[in-house]
Amino acid sequence: MKKEDLKNKNVAVLGFGVEGESIARFLLENGSRIFIIDVRREDKFDPSKIAEFKKQNVEFQFDSYPEDFLKFDIVLRSPGISSMSAVIERIKKQGVEVSSSTKIFFDLCPCKIIGVTGTKGKSTTATLIYEMLKSGGIDAYLGGNVGKPPLDFLNDLKIDSKVVLELSSFQLQDLSKSPQIAVFLMTTSEHLDYHRDITEYIDAKRNILRYQGPDDFAILNKDYPASNESDVHTEGQLYFVSRKQQVEQGCFVRDDHIWLKIGVREEQIMPTSDVLLAGKHNLENVCAAILAATITGAQRQAIISVLKNFRGLEHRLEFVAEHHGIKFYNDSLATIPEAVIEGIEALGENVETLITGGYDRGLDYSELGNYLSNSRVRNLILFPSTGEKIWQALCDSMPNENTRPRKFDVNSMKEAVTAAYEHTNPGKICLMSPGASSFNLFKNYKERGNQFKKEVNSLV
Repeated sequence: MKKEDLKNKNVAVLGFGVEGESIARFLLENGSRIFIIDVRREDKFDPSKIAEFKKQNVEFQFDSYPEDFLKFDIVLRSPGISSMSAVIERIKKQGVEVSSSTKIFFDLCPCKIIGVTGTKGKSTTATLIYEMLKSGGIDAYLGGNVGKPPLDFLNDLKIDSKVVLELSSFQLQDLSKSPQIAVFLMTTSEHLDYHRDITEYIDAKRNILRYQGPDDFAILNKDYPASNESDVHTEGQLYFVSRKQQVEQGCFVRDDHIWLKIGVREEQIMPTSDVLLAGKHNLENVCAAILAATITGAQRQAIISVLKNFRGLEHRLEFVAEHHGIKFYNDSLATIPEAVIEGIEALGENVETLITGGYDRGLDYSELGNYLSNSRVRNLILFPSTGEKIWQALCDSMPNENTRPRKFDVNSMKEAVTAAYEHTNPGKICLMSPGASSFNLFKNYKERGNQFKKEVNSLV
């Protein structure tokens, strides 16, 4: 697609979130007639934003989708709307073109794209790559959930710029182009409320590789089958990362050091103890970032400097405060059970209280239940509705009820933090790591994390 293809066209934008707003601004710049559609109620949105777009002749429909999309030349879906959803299938049957802001960006981007996907670690890895490139004086941009919507900085890009994009399965699902450097991190079950099954979810992820050519690069995590076995889905040059084993070409951990091997040269980068980012699992992300940044042209000293100073992302194992000897950590970005285990492992044996649970997307909590039954967690503070599933999984692994942690069912963050404060011993840690989405009680993971920080900071 070219920009001129949008001029004077009737374009429907499905979804009025952050990306929907970005699409609308881009379309206004390019002379489209815009109709924004969102199935949520109008009172869920900032009225000033709606008024601002209406002044520019943008039309709106809330509460439902129209039956007929034939008056539109093109429909642009936001990432939260599956390309296989009923409404998209209906639009396609009516013969109307469906696209997305991600597809448009790939069509129009004048420079190289480094794409990062996986179940966990996308935001951390993408941010690390971006910081390494910027630190080395490279003109770099960060887009996706962790940065700006990429259409917002499209006009600033030059041919020698570099764009780092965090790409979810939602954005990749109908993509027909792949980034020049594709990073495929650990992948396990998530978003099974959105995808039909794990096979479809992994297949969507593999679009990051599918359209690469021999001059492109694929970076795969060797420690997980879904990513390791994706090598057959790309024609790009293959590199691997691992924190458990040496790899033939790529970046890996050996003898408590990070090593890089490209071609015949094997180079020791730095001791793992010099990496400021907490958690052994993050060494996978660190290796992927080192490899992607090196291929892109970042210098070794810039890479090492970032790793010695990068503390991590907000809402990911974020230290909030200490009250009466209790340390509170915010891990709201942990939206799958595996991430909860990683968080406890990263913080060590002092995690006495765990605030967990959230929106039920059909994930399996048996492994988390088994892990908790063998952990030092003594207080489980549970949000609905997966809180009950986590508790049941723990009970299945821990039949003796006298040895189980104490259970507290809560329905608000204030209740959760109050319970944690009352029952956690001085010198111990309270970790808020939900292992689930936030949508039943909170707008998103950011709101959930911010509420946790607000309640913790209000303790006296």
